[in-house]
Amino acid sequence: MSYACLVDTTRCIGCRACQIACKRSNKLEAEEIELLDDGGGYRGPARFSPRTRTYVSYHELSGPDGKPKWVFVKRQCMHCNELRCADVCAPGVFWKTPLGAVAAHESQCIGCAACIDECPFHVPAIDHWGLDTPHIRKCDFCLGSWEMPVDGIRVNGRPLAGEALARHRKSFRTPACVKGCPTGALKFGRRDQLLAEARRRMAAAPGKYVDHIYGEKELGGLGWLYLASAPFKELGFPTMFVPRAESKGMGAVDRRRGTLASLGSAAATLMAGLCWLFRRRDEIRGLHENE
Repeated sequence: MSYACLVDTTRCIGCRACQIACKRSNKLEAEEIELLDDGGGYRGPARFSPRTRTYVSYHELSGPDGKPKWVFVKRQCMHCNELRCADVCAPGVFWKTPLGAVAAHESQCIGCAACIDECPFHVPAIDHWGLDTPHIRKCDFCLGSWEMPVDGIRVNGRPLAGEALARHRKSFRTPACVKGCPTGALKFGRRDQLLAEARRRMAAAPGKYVDHIYGEKELGGLGWLYLASAPFKELGFPTMFVPRAESKGMGAVDRRRGTLASLGSAAATLMAGLCWLFRRRDEIRGLHENE
């Protein structure tokens, strides 16, 4: 059973409550607000980083009456069915879970950044700070909440059961960003049911949405589905993709990158080894100085 999230951008007010919920849930540090010169106003932040797994982009467009209108779009890992990141990852960091999420063995990352180049949405970020080796960071669909047991929960000393337990389990396993949204712009559930819900909304309000559910078919189907009142290209969504046959790596190394990808991976491994050696040298020097 595959799960997904539906984002109705017509309901998003750009409050960034989803971003705050993600940071609090994953214990991520805040980052500075930036003023961009692309008409997007203030954003905090404006891109993915090891400390930002989701953010909201601002888009000032022209409405039907010629007046400007704002559209806000939540961004995060799209959890594609076609794993372009996995195609070029030499150590095999990424994989698709039965729930529909793209998970990552962060500790296996060697910092070559091939996944960043290959991802159509430029989602993965490499974390170098305070680590012996670089680690990849990205949205994991709050998989940790799925792996933790929820049965046996007690309220006022009494175990939850029946409908109450079902509601608790559903809430516990809903991504933090979805629970943090105050306007109902985000909805989590089974992917087939969310697609049906998106079609119902489009049929109930002709002219409100463009006639497309972004993510239904892109890259084999995405784990995040979008409705919008403006063409998705104007909102910064990629609409053309390199065919996977041309993009897929050769033995986990991108054909287009070829030798450069292999050299990048080897260089990252060598640098990690040198960092360990220098750190070990300093530790031994400190022990001798204290004798």
